[in-house]
Amino acid sequence: MKVIVEFLFGTLIMVPILIHVIGYLIFRKITKNNSKSFGYAADITTFFLIFSVYLSVSTLWSELVGIMIFAFAIIVGIILTIFEWKTKREMEVIPLMRKIWRILFVYLSFIYIVVWIIGIIQSIIVFTT
Repeated sequence: MKVIVEFLFGTLIMVPILIHVIGYLIFRKITKNNSKSFGYAADITTFFLIFSVYLSVSTLWSELVGIMIFAFAIIVGIILTIFEWKTKREMEVIPLMRKIWRILFVYLSFIYIVVWIIGIIQSIIVFTT
């Protein structure tokens, strides 16, 4: 049973697109709204992308990027908070957190794709030489 749970969590962490697709399908059935379903699925996927990017980079290059991911999240949070504070009369915390989380989703998705493409290219180069 432990092996099955480890395999399931390992797969979900290393393939967050699977979580996104499953989450989107589930939320689309619940909400019947495509854009909200995509947003909710992105919210769930972001959590797994944090671990996926961290593990992918540390596996490929033995670099620990957890601090950089955390620092980026903090910097985005500070910038968006200042922007909201300057432009709106009253700040709402939940929409602000959602914006920060969605920006992290886009950023981490991009990093995830780039890391996997580089990893595949490195594997091909090592295999052919």
